[in-house]
Amino acid sequence: MNKSITIRNATPDDIPQIRQFILELAIYEKAEDEVEATEQDLHKTLFEAGAIAHCVICEHDGQAIGFAVYFFNYSTWQGRNGLYLEDLYVSPASRGLGAGKALLQYLAKTAVDNNCGRFEWSVLDWNKPAIDFYESLGAKPKSEWLGYRMDGQTLIDFAKNG
Repeated sequence: MNKSITIRNATPDDIPQIRQFILELAIYEKAEDEVEATEQDLHKTLFEAGAIAHCVICEHDGQAIGFAVYFFNYSTWQGRNGLYLEDLYVSPASRGLGAGKALLQYLAKTAVDNNCGRFEWSVLDWNKPAIDFYESLGAKPKSEWLGYRMDGQTLIDFAKNG
C-alpha cells in the first residue's frame, strides 16, 4: 500500500466531505438527481446510537480523497455475518494511487477480523473500469442471482396493503 494513503473511521466532522463524495459518485453514476441524503440524515444513520452503517475515509497525505460505506449482513447458509460494501468512491484526480485497493483491503480485513463469511458489493453493469479493477483483484461476479429493490411509494404501499 502507498505509505501516504491512510484509512480511518469517519467522524461526525467528516459529514460535509462524505456528502460531497456521495454527490460526486452520483454524478459519475449518472444519478445526481437521486441523492436525497442530507447531512442530518448522514449524522443520524452513521453516527447516532443504533446506527448500523459504518464509514471510512481514505486520505492521501492528510487530504480526504475517498470513502467507503459498509454494513454487516447475515447469511443463514453460513450462519455468519457478511460485510456488504454499499459505496466506494475515490476522487478522479486521486485514482491510480492505490486508494481503491487500499479501501477494499481495509474492508476485507474488517470482514476477516469480524469472522465474516463473505465480502460483497454491487457494480453497475456499464462500469467497465470498476468491473475490470474488481476482477483484477480476484473478485468474481455473482451468477444466477438478480438484485431486486422496492422503494419509494411502492414500498410504502406494499407495507400498508401487503
